[in-house]
Amino acid sequence: MLGLESLPDPTDTWEIIETIGKGTYGKVYKVTNKRDGSLAAVKILDPISDMDEEIEAEYNILQFLPNHPNVVKFYGMFYKADPCVGGQLWLVLELCTGGSVTELVKGLLRRGQRLDEAMISYILYGALLGLQHLHNNRIIHRDVKGNNILLTTEGGVKLVDFGVSAQLTSTRLRRNTSVGTPFWMAPEVIACEQQYDSSYDARCDVWSLGITAIELGDGDPPLFDMHPVKTLFKIPRCLIKDFERRPSVTHLLDHPFIKGAHGKVLFLQKQLAKVLQDQKHLNPVVKTRHERMHTRRPYHVEDAEKYCLEDDLVNLEVLDEDSIIHQLQKRYMDLVIYTYVGDILIALNPFQNLSIYSPQFSRLYHGVKRASNPPHIFATADAAYQCMVTFSKDQCIVISGESGSGKTESAHLIVQHLTFLGKASNQTLREKILQVNSLVEAFGNACTAINDNSSRFGKYLEMMFTPTGAVMGARMSEYLLEKSRVIKQAVGEKNFHIFYYIYAGLYHQKKLSEFRLPEEKPPRYIADETGRVIHDITNKESYRRQFEAIQHCFRIIGFTDKEVHSVYRILAGILNIGSIEFAAISSQHQTDKSEVPNVEALENAASVLCISPEELQEALISYCVVTRGETIVRANTVDRAADVRDAMSKALYGRLFSWIVNRINTLLQPDKSICSADDGINVGILDIFGFENFQRNSFEQLCINIANEQIQYYFNQHVFALEQMEYQNEGIDVIPVVYEDNRPLLDMFLQKPLGLLALLDEESRFPQATDQTLVDKFEDNLRSQYFWRPKGVELCFGILHYAGKVLYDASGVLEKNRDTLPADVVVVLRTSENQLLQQLFSIPLTKTGNLAQTRARITAASRSLPPHFSAGRTKVDTLEVIRHPEETTNMKRQTMASYFRYSLMDLLSKMVVGQPHFVRCIKPNDDREALKFSRESVLAQLRSTGILETVSIRRQGYSHRILFAEFVKRYYYLAFKAHEMPLASKESCVAILEKSRLDHWVLGKTKVFLKYYHVEQLNLLLREVIGRVVVLQAYAKGWLGARRYKRIREKREKGAIAIQSGHPSDQSSDLQPTVTRESKGGVQDQDHREPSDHTGEVIRVWGWVSCIQRHSREGSRDGSRDGNDHLIWTLCFSIGDSWLNSGAALQRIPIGDFTKGKEETEILSASLQLPPLPNDLFTGETGLVVALLTYCLSSTPRLRVDMDTFLSDLPWFGFSRSFYDCHIDTWISNYKCRTFMVGRSTMDKKLKLEYLV
Repeated sequence: MLGLESLPDPTDTWEIIETIGKGTYGKVYKVTNKRDGSLAAVKILDPISDMDEEIEAEYNILQFLPNHPNVVKFYGMFYKADPCVGGQLWLVLELCTGGSVTELVKGLLRRGQRLDEAMISYILYGALLGLQHLHNNRIIHRDVKGNNILLTTEGGVKLVDFGVSAQLTSTRLRRNTSVGTPFWMAPEVIACEQQYDSSYDARCDVWSLGITAIELGDGDPPLFDMHPVKTLFKIPRCLIKDFERRPSVTHLLDHPFIKGAHGKVLFLQKQLAKVLQDQKHLNPVVKTRHERMHTRRPYHVEDAEKYCLEDDLVNLEVLDEDSIIHQLQKRYMDLVIYTYVGDILIALNPFQNLSIYSPQFSRLYHGVKRASNPPHIFATADAAYQCMVTFSKDQCIVISGESGSGKTESAHLIVQHLTFLGKASNQTLREKILQVNSLVEAFGNACTAINDNSSRFGKYLEMMFTPTGAVMGARMSEYLLEKSRVIKQAVGEKNFHIFYYIYAGLYHQKKLSEFRLPEEKPPRYIADETGRVIHDITNKESYRRQFEAIQHCFRIIGFTDKEVHSVYRILAGILNIGSIEFAAISSQHQTDKSEVPNVEALENAASVLCISPEELQEALISYCVVTRGETIVRANTVDRAADVRDAMSKALYGRLFSWIVNRINTLLQPDKSICSADDGINVGILDIFGFENFQRNSFEQLCINIANEQIQYYFNQHVFALEQMEYQNEGIDVIPVVYEDNRPLLDMFLQKPLGLLALLDEESRFPQATDQTLVDKFEDNLRSQYFWRPKGVELCFGILHYAGKVLYDASGVLEKNRDTLPADVVVVLRTSENQLLQQLFSIPLTKTGNLAQTRARITAASRSLPPHFSAGRTKVDTLEVIRHPEETTNMKRQTMASYFRYSLMDLLSKMVVGQPHFVRCIKPNDDREALKFSRESVLAQLRSTGILETVSIRRQGYSHRILFAEFVKRYYYLAFKAHEMPLASKESCVAILEKSRLDHWVLGKTKVFLKYYHVEQLNLLLREVIGRVVVLQAYAKGWLGARRYKRIREKREKGAIAIQSGHPSDQSSDLQPTVTRESKGGVQDQDHREPSDHTGEVIRVWGWVSCIQRHSREGSRDGSRDGNDHLIWTLCFSIGDSWLNSGAALQRIPIGDFTKGKEETEILSASLQLPPLPNDLFTGETGLVVALLTYCLSSTPRLRVDMDTFLSDLPWFGFSRSFYDCHIDTWISNYKCRTFMVGRSTMDKKLKLEYLV
């Protein structure tokens, strides 16, 4: 231990002038010697106990280390006693006023400059000399970095800071202490923390100096943007080296790069001094401090996870629930709501608006590598889009999560980004698609107890694209609309949004009376327990704005004013129907007959629906029974009349919603002139109601939760089951991931004849069945661990779902399942003068319970009544006129359960066609508050959705499995020449993978197994290669267009001259496809020109290739280069006009087929000696020229092309000079990976293109 009291007092010798900076353990000051006025630097340290060892080590090293020009001088250690703070240690060293090399580099970078290589070589040379001095004295520095290499004003280089240095002895030439600053620590030093048999020698300083060299060039060490502790686990993995083969400092001094500074030391020192002098005039650079690590203060990966946020949970070092929850919570509190799990996106609902969805963000997520930007919903949309375009395969984006987790908003953002990526040919189509979600949400969403904008239906939106990726239309499928919400809502919930929007809009437009809606008392269907609903509707500005937005949506999408007005009348009719009341009356023969006491409500409903009030009343309070050819009219009880009224309202709303969806599909169908729907590719977006568990759960919640079980099963199959099955079949050794399979639960719901839905349908067919008998039947037949019946609650049963236990109330389930709409109601509604209403009840229903798709607009229905039948008819008369109302109701066969089953089948049939992409929405809290994170709630969602298991399988599994043949077909461009057709073999796959520099892939018996990130990397490489060809095609086509214009212009000029001179011209005749001449008989006849022999022109062009190659070989022997000028472009221009005018004909000519019997064939075959081009590689005149140009560039040793003509003709074929300047360098530098040089002479302004081998 240091004898602190024995050290001299610094105040006797040194006086502090100013603060210089802050070191690792204390501040650094500039001091002056009171005796001779010399300057020095002092590092003042508090003598804390855990620093004693390092302080003493540094003191011992500095005290006995001989002076060296490249090591800072030591002036002594002093102790200043202070009873208040415990005393201070003063370590007085040589003052280096030039600062550290880190400060120098960062200052230059701030000015847009960098250290040149000679200067870097000089600094490294000085540091190596200092390290050589240390190593010769058996000292390892162990903390070499830019901040510990100081510069003097004269340009000297000195090592400083020996706090963690190690003194070796003759018996101990190695060390095993893990110490240093993480970014610069050598792998063998880091390994000593976990591997106790590891050790290292002085060459660890060589590694650190190498990292410092990178710092001198870039301003920061590698991995600088990562948490320091995290780098301790990355460096040994990313930079695995055999340190025993690492050169020593003495060997490095002989390196050519370092030796370059040997003879220029004085010159470079002066140059560095000048740079330092210039640096003083600038503002000081903010220092970046990197703390040291020491095994006495051990570091653990848990500390890294605490501070380092991962964009992808797969990259977590420690994979457990706590780590994942901590990551999500930390990111969420920083308003980073998106996180990856491999290729799956987790989205936490922020419950506030974030400014990360603007067009600027859309541009960031367009065809770039996923890791280039933070996780985002746009990245998932872009991944689906790029896969669709690259592989010409349908895609499916599945958005799932609990109610209120943000699924609907996520779906809207995906649509927004897809429309951006697939830039429609007209702006109108793009605007239409963007308005669809807003419109259907108004009709299909409602406020629930846990979500103000809850989807009450399932939506599958298919966006249709052309093969080239341009959006051309959209199609929507809707499933399981919660029609019962129209007639009744739970406490604290509301009806569908549209009813409030239209009421507010009509109120502000003063049109409530036109639609027979009251201004004071609310209609029963939207009334609530507070009695303030009318006040809220009419005073909330948001409702009025939403109504205006809905009108805007209708108009943009393409609905006519007549259609919109009809929709409003039907909605108003539903509200008026709900206000109809019933009362019991007694007669001589019946005691359960009903009547309508509030006739005004009945007349209002009939008026807006354009039907007879008498017929409407008859349909509500009575019904017809046909027996033995006789029609009997019977009265309804009050309860039955109310049920008929509500069934009518539900049917009206359900069919109206279905018609709106069908009409949207008609208005957004693709333009056949662009591309038919069958030829296009789709990206489907599934937005389905989330899992629900309320205080009271009924039939609607049962259907919703079964649908979510099906989506969870779909997820499990794609992420777990299918993947692990392929491992087994292909012989891949991967540890299986255990996951919760919900297949048995789905079987309990869906199997026949003893599944829950089948039992429900069976019980619904018995007239005497009750909800009690239904629950008893469930208990008797559902022998499953997932079903239970609570004691003491008669009409309830419980289900153990994947997301938790749910208790269901069976009250009213049978009636809801039957969903009966009396034929009498259908008959009356068909008589409406509202053509839309007629249409709603004339179109048959599909098996999913929706209206069948029809292209018809609002027209008179085929079964509508003539005008003279509109009044004066009895119920029996009406039934005689209109037969078979069941054709539009399916009431003899279908129940809600059967509709639900068919809906699931239809939905899955659409989903399985596409490649899936998953978005898992998570609700961070149940209070819908921003920046509130409930660990328990989030963890429950993660467990139920299998996210924890997903992290494991994405880390160790292979999510992409591609057949050898398909893999080679997709990616052979990456490793083989375009004209080669490699075999679909393992060897070909290995060649492609190795050429692409991928790792961690595995080959099975018939398939390539890739990590989730491999396909993205391959696609980016492939798109880059194809992009080069496209650019080359564009330039070649531009040249052809310019040349063609030039030739035509010359012909016209010659023709004009010939006409003016009175002499015939062959060139002028070439301008006319038909030559007209007068025969001797005075009758004009026409000489039709025959199309040219394109095969001959193919041979002629190939002859030019042979000429260029032969001339190039001769020129390379005799040194002649002039003959090559313009040959390549002469080749392009040699294609005749007839060829340009009949590009389609080229596609029928096998380019590699020269067996036409011409003499040139044998000559060409002997001289070219080139492999044939594949017939389908290039098509048309442009394709041929591009192919020939490619061969010429790859075969000609040197071409110099004057491009003045090209630049002057740019405007004629649609390119600007700025376009050329922006793209030519990229084309030249990328194409074929050759080295091109572009230079523009300032004297003659001529652009030259030099091709150098």
